[in-house]
Amino acid sequence: MKEDRASNLGPMYLGANFAFSIYDFDGSGTVDAIYLGDVLRALNLNPTLAAVEKLGGTKKKNEKKLKVEEFLPIFGQIKKDKDVGCYEDFLECLKLYDKAEDGKMLSAELSHTLLSLGERLSDKEVDDILKDCLDPEDEDGFVPYAPFLKKVVAGPIFETAE
Repeated sequence: MKEDRASNLGPMYLGANFAFSIYDFDGSGTVDAIYLGDVLRALNLNPTLAAVEKLGGTKKKNEKKLKVEEFLPIFGQIKKDKDVGCYEDFLECLKLYDKAEDGKMLSAELSHTLLSLGERLSDKEVDDILKDCLDPEDEDGFVPYAPFLKKVVAGPIFETAE
């Protein structure tokens, strides 16, 4: 984006422009639409997969490229959407399962919650998420849910080949 146009953006959109530029891997001024959800999540938004697809995200690489001028209105629309949860919203939901109010819940309840609420996940997806993000159970089968949630909301960490 040209400097003169970037200076006309408000602070919220400057952050969105910066996040967009991070995913512009080749410096072409475009982002592959497969990364639309990732860019939005980097901005602390949590759109559903259906919302990302509806707004132009793709499931395969190189199907579509987005320019920043196309991305900013999408960002603005998702930002206004009140149905999009954030870390604090998800934390409040998991607190419902914290009967002792000690920051822990049964691992089995967490697995069941991921399988049955919100966007449906497969058994394999839940197993992968739990393996990657969940701290070990204590002797009673309880796990701390806040660290798990922080890892999930942060999104995937890509390993780079050396």
